[in-house]
Amino acid sequence: MRYLPLTPTDRADMLSVIGADSIDALFVDVPESARLDGPVPGLPNHASELAVERHLSALAAKNVAAGSVPFFLGCGAYRHHVPASVDHLIQRGEYLTAYTPYQPEIAQGTLQMLFEFQSQVARLLGCDVANASMYDGSTAAWEAVTMARRVTRKARAVFSGGVHPHYVSVAKTMAKFTGDVLTTSLPELGAVSDDDAVIAAIDADTSCVVVQYPDILGRIPDLRRIADAAHAVKALLIAVVTEPVALGAIEAPGNLGADIVVGEGQSLGVGLQFGGPYVGLFACSEKLVRQMPGRLCGETVDAEGKRGFVLTLSTREQHIRREKATSNICTNSGLCALAFSIHLTLLGEKGLRQLAEVNHARACATADRLAQVPGVELVNDSFFNEFTLKLPTEARPVVRELADRGVLAGVSLGRLYPGDDRLANGLVVAVTETVTDEDIEALATALTEVLA
Repeated sequence: MRYLPLTPTDRADMLSVIGADSIDALFVDVPESARLDGPVPGLPNHASELAVERHLSALAAKNVAAGSVPFFLGCGAYRHHVPASVDHLIQRGEYLTAYTPYQPEIAQGTLQMLFEFQSQVARLLGCDVANASMYDGSTAAWEAVTMARRVTRKARAVFSGGVHPHYVSVAKTMAKFTGDVLTTSLPELGAVSDDDAVIAAIDADTSCVVVQYPDILGRIPDLRRIADAAHAVKALLIAVVTEPVALGAIEAPGNLGADIVVGEGQSLGVGLQFGGPYVGLFACSEKLVRQMPGRLCGETVDAEGKRGFVLTLSTREQHIRREKATSNICTNSGLCALAFSIHLTLLGEKGLRQLAEVNHARACATADRLAQVPGVELVNDSFFNEFTLKLPTEARPVVRELADRGVLAGVSLGRLYPGDDRLANGLVVAVTETVTDEDIEALATALTEVLA
């Protein structure tokens, strides 16, 4: 069966209405050099559904699935056990096909789910209010920077060296169009986070300070101290959380003085999925709520006094005049937000704390074992479920050889910071509840052999 719903007559009628004499006339603005003059090289014109399934399955089989080998990758995307009920519930038709809740009277389920998601995120991040989700952590971080500019009327953002380099890269790209001035630095491969350097970079022109918590090397910065320094010059502190499970063990950033807390919610309910789709978290203090981007769902009562849910705040250009919009985000990650909310609901506060304890204990056991490998140095003296090792040689080829041996050992800093020799030997190892004693021993044994 070919999915070509229009007949030649249909096409001719449509072209006649718009005044075009052929389909090619629709592409007159595209240079001929950029147009295809025949089939795409290497692709068949068509194939049966069965043949396509077989071919794509063969391609997929070349990948190493996360659960099939010892897995220690992290740096912003983490492998946790997601209960089967999460995937089952989000595939219900009411959720899977729901889109923008413009009409609250027929979108009460979606709005209630988003309201509950907001409540969970606000409590988790230690803030007064959270929005109905964003695309992902990196774009949420950038939206926080632009929000800080609107609030403070200043345009210089100071980024800690411990902020994920991909988040910094997104900010640099966007700043080209907004005029924001970004002060960035690279992390030092040491046990102490770069709090002193961040504080030293703050001045009267600073709109915000962006700090990751825990940072890219797994270290836990002193947010309270940085917040005090930022607030002294009327700047905002933006805390970035890429591993929300950590907040089951360490204090929420909002409770430590962060004005805006953003992050990536992938850890809860959302699988690795080759890097997306993910779900951005965004929360702030109540006094800043009117400058918050995205959507905010609220609870109210109808004319009969019954509880109902509405879009309380819609600051996007689709809702209000473009010049008044605080965000150009087209939609929130509703389905991923639902998965996050279901997983967190199933855990509850006690379950999240227990999960965090297991993660930390597994990470400590792994760090202790790997520190015994000759030539390997543990950089961190404190961490949650992610830490950095300093190898006696460049980490990238070591990671490659370990992968060839069936062990996904971690993320080399040389991959994140190409060209920086000071970080080339660094290896970031993430350990979650999915890691077994056998996985730990497999990594230690293989690393010993590769470094020998």
